[in-house]
Amino acid sequence: MRLALLCLLSVVALPVLASESAKDLTDTWVGTLSIVVFTLAYMLVMLEEVIKLRKSKPVLIAAGIIWFMIAGYYHGTDQAPLVTDAFRHNLLEFAELMLFLLVAMTYINAMEERRLFDGLRSWLVSRQLTYRQLFWLTGILAFFISPIADNLTTALLMCAVVMKVAHGNSKLISLACINIVIAANAGGAFSPFGDITTLMVWQKGMVEFKEFFALFIPSIVNFVIPALIMSRFVSAEVMDANNEKVELKRGARRIVALFLLTVATAVIAHSYFHLPPVMGMMTGLGYLQVFGFFLRKTLPTSLAKKRAQAMAAHDESRLRSLGSIVPFDVFNRVARAEWDTLLFFYGVVMCVGGLGFIGYLELVSNVMYTQWDVTYANIAVGILSAIVDNIPVMFAVLTMEPVMSHGQWLLVTLTAGVGGSLLSIGSAAGVALMGQAHGHYTFMSHLRWTPVIALGYIASIGAHLLINGV
Repeated sequence: MRLALLCLLSVVALPVLASESAKDLTDTWVGTLSIVVFTLAYMLVMLEEVIKLRKSKPVLIAAGIIWFMIAGYYHGTDQAPLVTDAFRHNLLEFAELMLFLLVAMTYINAMEERRLFDGLRSWLVSRQLTYRQLFWLTGILAFFISPIADNLTTALLMCAVVMKVAHGNSKLISLACINIVIAANAGGAFSPFGDITTLMVWQKGMVEFKEFFALFIPSIVNFVIPALIMSRFVSAEVMDANNEKVELKRGARRIVALFLLTVATAVIAHSYFHLPPVMGMMTGLGYLQVFGFFLRKTLPTSLAKKRAQAMAAHDESRLRSLGSIVPFDVFNRVARAEWDTLLFFYGVVMCVGGLGFIGYLELVSNVMYTQWDVTYANIAVGILSAIVDNIPVMFAVLTMEPVMSHGQWLLVTLTAGVGGSLLSIGSAAGVALMGQAHGHYTFMSHLRWTPVIALGYIASIGAHLLINGV
């Protein structure tokens, strides 16, 4: 029983030190108390929606307590420097991840401020579609946007469209949200930029950038099978059109181009020069800052031209809207990043960095990847990610670095990415949509369709083993 509990808890992990711990502390008071502290902290994280306590708070405190206990155990011994080195190693791992995500979040926030997502939502709402067509269109768009914009942002955008046109139709909202979560997670599985899990696999060097696309067909299978079944329960009634028009702000399309250039810079830095991808992303932040400077400097000229056009057309509403325009500020976009998420990552990195130093991850690795068949172990990783969260589960696997084939690394990338769709709490997209579509999309409404989602999960694994078996 104790071993099973350790397996469950220790798999909830992020990258930890590459060097070995000074000695096995799993049977000491430090090991026991560390598990207790981490368990309590993660229980609070899982209850975030109930108790309204931000998820970063408990893990930040738990990380401090765990490392203080480790440092206290070795205080005054010749092994004390190992603790310092281990902590710094984990801090470096987090810094690379945080800066990468910060740049990506800044670009997404900039696109949102320039009203790109509002424009897409308006275009979708204005189409004369049936509810079934809306179900499929939002799912397909979620599948293809998430590899670029990440699964969380994509899910929130598509849910906003559904909420606007569904007019409180709970059945439609619930089914559409389930479909969006599945599609966003599946789409994010075949791109390094689609999810934190794939990003870390890429940064770790386990799978090269172009090799992620080997998961494209299995990801499609994972999305399409549940969607085909659920779509039969969606009405074919034509929805009301909405003629709302959204004008993109100046520079919106150029920011998209700069983001693609930033992605290309990160890929080139990693694939050709063997530099961390974060170097390319930070260079891309410089692109956005320079463009922001250009937008601010040319704003007076642009406004004067638009005012002249509005006055010539006697468009009073246009003149009023021009009066409310403020200069583009990159640092405002940085400030709007998901800091709670970034701090949560820090807390979990350090918590499990401490657990890895103590020796728990080696214990779990010996059980899962030595005593079990590696395929079954990787399938179990996906199922576990539905209960805990796919991000820390994947990082645990990367931390343990089990010896397995390239195809198995692709398999665990797939299962950790799409396994979170089995439950609404298994991915950031599902948790976010429970808040956005509160009362319509719930844990229980998602759970009723879990057997159907599981069919897609099993079929995607079969597709991968068939296509990428070599």
